[in-house]
Amino acid sequence: MSAINGILAHDLAVDAIETATALGEEELIVDIGNNLASFSTTVAEAFRTAARVRMSIIRACKLLDSRINAAAAKLDSK
Repeated sequence: MSAINGILAHDLAVDAIETATALGEEELIVDIGNNLASFSTTVAEAFRTAARVRMSIIRACKLLDSRINAAAAKLDSK
């Protein structure tokens, strides 16, 4: 895969995640991946990978924040 494919797929994944989150439509990411696949399986896979990685990081950060907040609340209650 060329570097430009990866960069464009990443940029599209960022935009798609932001839009899907704002609209409350996580299916949008799947729809975009399917649309890309009809033109280029290479770009579609790069997009899907970028989206999965970014969504995983977002979820992991939320989990980490939740644990930190819970620990801080415990300390504050003592």
